[in-house]
This record gives sequence, structure tokens and C-alpha cells, in this order.
Amino acid sequence: MSSDGPSANGAGDVPTVLVRDSEGRQLLCFLEQLIPLDGNDYALLTPVDTPVCLVKIAADDDSDDEVIDELSGAEPILSVADVVLQEHDLTLVRSAVTLTVSGELEEPDPEELDDEIDADDEDEETDLYEMLIQFRAEGEEYGLFIPLDPFFVVARMENGEGRLVEGEEFERIQPRIEAELDERELGEG
Repeated sequence: MSSDGPSANGAGDVPTVLVRDSEGRQLLCFLEQLIPLDGNDYALLTPVDTPVCLVKIAADDDSDDEVIDELSGAEPILSVADVVLQEHDLTLVRSAVTLTVSGELEEPDPEELDDEIDADDEDEETDLYEMLIQFRAEGEEYGLFIPLDPFFVVARMENGEGRLVEGEEFERIQPRIEAELDERELGEG
């Protein structure tokens, strides 16, 4: 493979792609699918590191936990998360698209997850995430949670790198990418 294209790594030779967002942040991803549309190659990718989301944990059972989507003002909270993660030999990465955690994470036991899901059927939100760490910052409880569903990233390939597809472009091409993937799946089945 050429040096300017997606590179192969040691994990079963799955190609990786470096994705950049509009602010220049990067995220290293595995290339899952390449989909040509309108003269561009769009890549369906999954992050190499583990994606996580920051959640403000409700103080009482009557309130809902709040996912913190806007991280611009959350740096003091993320700094506390950094310290807690370092105790577990993990590193919080402020990458494009999502926060990620690098390091050796214990893989959840699928049987344990099934048991938890059966016991928690009335609380669907809990079924979508697994808590990685919980910590206190600025007088509030927070947690970093790992999404249990696969986390996909869509990028437009340019000169061997991925440019994150955002906003109107994402809204325009997402249904077409899903249709193409469904068609490929039917072709394989």
C-alpha cells in the first residue's frame, strides 16, 4: 500500500484512517467500509480507541442523568477524569467526533451484559452504556460511559486522510450510505 493511503496495522491488517474534524482535531479509526458517492469516497469507520461520553449523574432518582455534548466549558471536569483514568493506566483523548480512552480496557463479559439487560429492562438508557469510571468534580457527580452499540464515524476520503462529514453534508449522504450498506448486506446474504 502506498504511504499516502490508509495504513495497515498489526490487528489483523485492518486498514486505519486518520480523521480530522473542522477544528483540526484527529481521531484514528479502523476502515470498515468504503462507499463511493457523487465522485467522492466516503468511509464508514470505527475508532481505534474506546469512545466514551461524559455524563453528569443526577443527584436524585427523580432526575435523569445528563449527557454533556458541549465539551468547550467542561475542561475542569475532564481534567479530573484524566487523573482518575491515569490511576487505571488509561488516557482520556480529546479527539475529533468524541472523547476516547486509550489503554487496556477490560472487555465486558457478554453474558454479564445479558444478565444486566434482563434485570434492567425498564431502564433502556442504562442498556445503551456501560460506566467506565465515576468521579466528583465541581461539587457534582460525573461519569465516563462506554456506548455498547458500535460507534461509527463517516468521513470523506481526501489524499489518504478522512475529513469528518458534518452538518448538512452528513444529513444529505447518511440515508444514501445506509441504503448502500443495506444493499451490500443483501448481496452477501
